[in-house]
Amino acid sequence: MTAVRADASGQFMIEKTLPVNRLGYGTMQLTGPGVWGPPADEEEAVRVLRRAAELGVTLFDTADAYGPLVAEPLLKRALAPYDESIVIATKAGLTRQGPDQWTPVGRPAYLRQQCEMSLRILGLERIPLLQLHRVDPEVPLEDQVGELKKLQDEGKVAHIGLSEVGVEQIERARAVAPIATVQNLYNLANRSAEDVLEYCERHEIGFIPWFPLATGELARPGGALDTIASRLSATPSQLALAWLLRRSPVMLPIPGTSSIAHLEENVAAAGIELSDDDFAELASAVSPG
Repeated sequence: MTAVRADASGQFMIEKTLPVNRLGYGTMQLTGPGVWGPPADEEEAVRVLRRAAELGVTLFDTADAYGPLVAEPLLKRALAPYDESIVIATKAGLTRQGPDQWTPVGRPAYLRQQCEMSLRILGLERIPLLQLHRVDPEVPLEDQVGELKKLQDEGKVAHIGLSEVGVEQIERARAVAPIATVQNLYNLANRSAEDVLEYCERHEIGFIPWFPLATGELARPGGALDTIASRLSATPSQLALAWLLRRSPVMLPIPGTSSIAHLEENVAAAGIELSDDDFAELASAVSPG
């Protein structure tokens, strides 16, 4: 049987110029526990990335802080020289002090340093999408986005994104630079960023939901999705992704995994077509946080 490809999820044009298949891949799970250190099996991590590309994934989301300095080198090793369809979306603005420890640093000099490092580590002349990983409350947002805009003007960054922001912050950022994407926590069980998603829809800004599966909560045996999953011959995780893809044309889910089997299962969600009734039933089966 031919594997379902990410192409089946449809395409989104980032700022109407950069096409990506809507179902992407996130690299955070290719690191050690607590997103710290290397993976247990580096060769398998490389195989997963290459298989994702084979299955038509074109949007690869990563960050300098994943590891740190683990996920970006793995991407280069697995995929460079990059096919022209591949879009690397990396991030800058979080520092690491140990497993599960994240501290925002948005000083312009630091953001510039991390952009330059990512260019070198990824083996790119220009980063297709550079996202501000978190807004540093100690630095004016305008200064943080302003530095990304300078890097864009210098040709080092093609598109600018934000992560974990509210509507007011997006509007402030858009007064400084065009904003191509927003990456916020969002999934079937946690829709607290609904207002941000709706804003992105109105302005044709790509919305990248991180933690799209709410792993464990949605996929557990006997959970709220089991009955619907059985009826549609799908897994709960696949339904969670299919629901996101159905929810909005600007939605760009990036499920991550360190397993080829799980990767193939996730990508197969692109081939699931939910009816209006299926969509509504799934939305009501899980109480959103």
